[in-house]
Amino acid sequence: MSGTDRIHDTLAVLALEDGKIFRGTVFGAVGQTLGEAVFSTGMTGYQETLTDPSYHRQIVVSTAPQIGNTGWNDEDDESVGPDGASSGARIWVAGYVVRDPSRRVSNWRATGSLQDELERQDVVGLAGIDTRALVRHLRTRGSMRAGIFSGDALATTADGALDTDELVRRVREQPSMLGADLAGEVTTSSGYVVEPDGDPLYTVAAIDLGIKTNTPRMFAQRGVRVHVLPATATLEQIRDVEADGVFLSNGPGDPATADGAVRLTEQVLGERIPLFGICFGNQILGRALGRSTYKMKFGHRGINIPVVDHETGRVAITAQNHGFALDGEAGEEFDTPFGRAIVSHTCANDGTVEGVRLLDDSAFSVQYHPEAAAGPHDAAYLFDRFTRLLSARTGVTK
Repeated sequence: MSGTDRIHDTLAVLALEDGKIFRGTVFGAVGQTLGEAVFSTGMTGYQETLTDPSYHRQIVVSTAPQIGNTGWNDEDDESVGPDGASSGARIWVAGYVVRDPSRRVSNWRATGSLQDELERQDVVGLAGIDTRALVRHLRTRGSMRAGIFSGDALATTADGALDTDELVRRVREQPSMLGADLAGEVTTSSGYVVEPDGDPLYTVAAIDLGIKTNTPRMFAQRGVRVHVLPATATLEQIRDVEADGVFLSNGPGDPATADGAVRLTEQVLGERIPLFGICFGNQILGRALGRSTYKMKFGHRGINIPVVDHETGRVAITAQNHGFALDGEAGEEFDTPFGRAIVSHTCANDGTVEGVRLLDDSAFSVQYHPEAAAGPHDAAYLFDRFTRLLSARTGVTK
């Protein structure tokens, strides 16, 4: 009997810090998990979402009604082991909430079911609730602390009734995502190297704040050797690998806590080393340029978010996963210790800052994911833009 045939009808409860309770059934492992409740609007790519280190300590609610149809495979994980080995790939979400888990796997690439993988990695989930109502609640009240409880983790009163007050108390005792310093919990321990298929044209030091596996792959396709370095990397380590450029990755947590990464970025900018950042890396570059960050009400998470490039007027449909953002306005120019800079991109939906760059083009970053897997791929050209900076620095062309 497959894992999807074994989907439970056992009670599971989602409790939110504002006291809202959702009763459903067990999906994945049985037990207790705590995290920040957020929602993702992606219709596809649930495996990439679950294994994205940026979702560390978050309970993800899927807005797509049925999840699990394509099962689980050995190729689409977006996390790796500490030494870069795919054998260490793991699910990073704290918990998973869906409406209707598929009871059959139907994909030629599948090596197992989603239910089996959630159980194997001890990821507590919940199914069978009205996820539309939950998402509307989170959009209205904002992302908040939450917990999923099932089995022995369910609290009961003296008369055997569900003790929701106790569950809410547990939820409220956990720390908030505001002020959470999490990059150090997801970064590589010692670093690793990803080589291109042919002879390397350039070398990039990628600071792993929660990097996804597709990022070094995108660089490798362009002839770039990638040294993935820990979040605690120093300028000396970047020099030691003879990096032609520096990349700041995506990652979880509050960017206001990442002072070490900001200091490193300031040093890189001072050396005029070409720099490219995405997602968390966009916030780090923004802080190094003197901008502040703030926690969004419910963030951007999905693969259908429109972003305007204010230099060209082009709109790209992007993949995003962030609950924090930079202060700024579309097209705003501002002074920095490293020269004039500009807010280069904003979200077409709500005006959120989606990119900044120095006007001399030595450094730029975007809030979204140009390496997006499972898509879209509108923004993949940004990797080519960065390699042009590397070419200008080294004099090497394809």
